Amino acid sequence: MDILIQQVVSGLATGGIYGSVALALVMIYEATDIVNFAQGQMAVVSTYIAWSLLNAGAPYWAAFLATLAISFVGGLLLERIVIRPVEGAPVLTVVIVCIGLLVILNSVLGWIYSYIQKPFPSPFPDRPIRIGNVYFGAHDVGALAITVLVLVALYAFFRFTTLGLAMRAAAQNPASSRLCGIRVGWMLAIGWGLASLIGAVAGMMVAPIVTLDPNMMAGILIYAFASATLGGFTSPGGAVLGGLIVGVIENLVGTYVHFIGTELKLTVALAVILIVLLVRPSGLFGRAAVHRV
Repeated sequence: MDILIQQVVSGLATGGIYGSVALALVMIYEATDIVNFAQGQMAVVSTYIAWSLLNAGAPYWAAFLATLAISFVGGLLLERIVIRPVEGAPVLTVVIVCIGLLVILNSVLGWIYSYIQKPFPSPFPDRPIRIGNVYFGAHDVGALAITVLVLVALYAFFRFTTLGLAMRAAAQNPASSRLCGIRVGWMLAIGWGLASLIGAVAGMMVAPIVTLDPNMMAGILIYAFASATLGGFTSPGGAVLGGLIVGVIENLVGTYVHFIGTELKLTVALAVILIVLLVRPSGLFGRAAVHRV
């Protein structure tokens, strides 16, 4: 039972990271109907920015906040410079642009920083937390807490602020929003900025676990897609909950299904995507798309 509890808590911690990336994917999809395949690589860029600031002598939390600000501006500029010119283009064009952005960012990071893995510090103590006979990693618990804080902050932003309400209106009905004086283009750009910021949080939380390199988020992006698919690409809260579920399933399957182990864990995420698309394509909490002929 102790092992089960420990695996569930550890799964919730990693699932919180998957949920953070899934939340960023959902935010961009809700705002622009674009699935951003470069989301993981944008998070890696943000993590390298934090690593550079830390190596320059900045305190951890100062580097953390500075990285969030830089990531927000970077995401906003990406939308204005890279995505805006293909707005309204066929879906395949946008997909190719996002994949091209992923490859370019990966190559530039490898050119600047090399592909050698680098240690990334954790803001949490190394000593585990003990409750009875169960030990929890302090970083796992801290990462889960930060994910929850991000989700609560976003909920408050979209629910209680004028800018958040304007962004929701622009995503749901751009034409009516323009008639009300909302600058829809800037709302979409801000959505990309927020998604980049959330990805930065996920990157800085996962880097101490997997070490930092340009390909750090490749597998995690697949888990994030599984989380968003399970929770629903039209439900931000569902994406986070989907991440928690995927994290727990991954840990339990890797522990108790011995032929899978750690080597085949990624197949769990792929299986989740396939099953959800076959059984409930809109996800657990997503809205089913209705098309009138």
